[in-house]
Amino acid sequence: MPDRSAPRRTAVVIGGGMTGMLAAAVLADHADVTLVERDVLPDGPRPRKGLPQARHAHVLWSGGVKAIEELLPGVVGQLVGQGARTGRIMTDLVSKAPSGQWFRRFDHARHVNLLCSRDLLDAVIRARVLEDQRISLRQQTELLSLEGDDRRVTGVRIRAGDTHSSIAADLVIDASGRGSRAPGWLRSLGLPPVAERTVDAGVGYASRIYRAPGTTAAGFPIVNVQVDPRQNPGRGGIITPIEGGRWLVTLAGTRGGRPSGDNERFVPFALELPHPVIGELLAGAEPETDVVTTRSTANKRRYYEKAARWPEGFAVLGEAVAGFNPVYGHGLSAAAQSVVALRGVLRRRDLRAPGTSRRIQRAAARPVENAWSLAVGQDVFYPGASDQPPTRLERNLAAFVDRAVDAGSRNPRALRILLDVMSMEKPPARLLMPDMLALVYLGRKKAPLEGPPLTEHERAAATA
Repeated sequence: MPDRSAPRRTAVVIGGGMTGMLAAAVLADHADVTLVERDVLPDGPRPRKGLPQARHAHVLWSGGVKAIEELLPGVVGQLVGQGARTGRIMTDLVSKAPSGQWFRRFDHARHVNLLCSRDLLDAVIRARVLEDQRISLRQQTELLSLEGDDRRVTGVRIRAGDTHSSIAADLVIDASGRGSRAPGWLRSLGLPPVAERTVDAGVGYASRIYRAPGTTAAGFPIVNVQVDPRQNPGRGGIITPIEGGRWLVTLAGTRGGRPSGDNERFVPFALELPHPVIGELLAGAEPETDVVTTRSTANKRRYYEKAARWPEGFAVLGEAVAGFNPVYGHGLSAAAQSVVALRGVLRRRDLRAPGTSRRIQRAAARPVENAWSLAVGQDVFYPGASDQPPTRLERNLAAFVDRAVDAGSRNPRALRILLDVMSMEKPPARLLMPDMLALVYLGRKKAPLEGPPLTEHERAAATA
């Protein structure tokens, strides 16, 4: 247990996004925290320059919802109070699996997701965290390098405008996201490079916000047509209801089939998906924004937890460790769970104790590995996705997951177990437990659904 009588520690968090804010909240129980952010953070739920991916659909699965609520008790209620909604997975979700099946919907669901814009999610978390007087925010401040040596990081070197200075710290956390420069910082301290892997399915996204059509503003389900890795190009899309009676619609396509930024092509592309339901629902919807696009969707992982040498006083969390193809919606949940892992380590050890940073890095890798397995197990099969072709193990696992998804689409018990994994409440190994194996290979299965399980009331609401 940490020594509560010891002098107050100091910590620096790099990055003011969701991961950085959550990490700062955890560290404030152990240290005075300085949060270093390159941009100016908006006052309220508005776009920020350093987060272009926020313009696209985000789904916080129940594993992530539970993590942020555990870290900031009551925050989910605050989000709901400002217009977010907790959706019941497979009650408030209409979903076509990557392998083609439509999932049945439940009357009673035990998994939830949080439906809102990324701007609202970040704004509520940011306001909550920055209320803490133990946390100070340095905006418009660039981190130039780590200070210290290959044995211990002792602080950071920063630049604010034309002024260079240093901040001493007992622990530095890099939560700067996909653009993290940690590999270069570590090399400058004399440490060897860590192993990396990139799996890039070549997915491009196009998103647009619509005023919810008809009477669908309240209670309409997520509608998700997932990309099928057996098709080339693969195409998919999702309608995510968000605050303010709006739909955030994101369309996706792999190389040779990406959606464009042309407003006039948005709905026609949706009608060309493996099922046209999204395009059909948009027929009566009024757009509120122009289309925005991105191609920054590669899965990229840095295996810091396996580094032969790791300095005391430094750890990396969130998308600075691994960035995921957003189509699976696991990046935010994995990041929040990695901060829960940080909290668990610091509850047992002083942040300056020998080996603490290594323990943080290894603990944070567990939720990353779970999300990585789910994403790469699909994306590695697209042409050109990786320098290495899928291994035999990856092929065998993908074949089994297809069987598990098929069982889940036709057997409610199998689907609940599948959702334990997809919602990031259980690791992928849960699919290999005897009860699931029995359901996959021996369980009774209903006939596949012929189309999306929207109710007549929901379809009518879209045209009311």
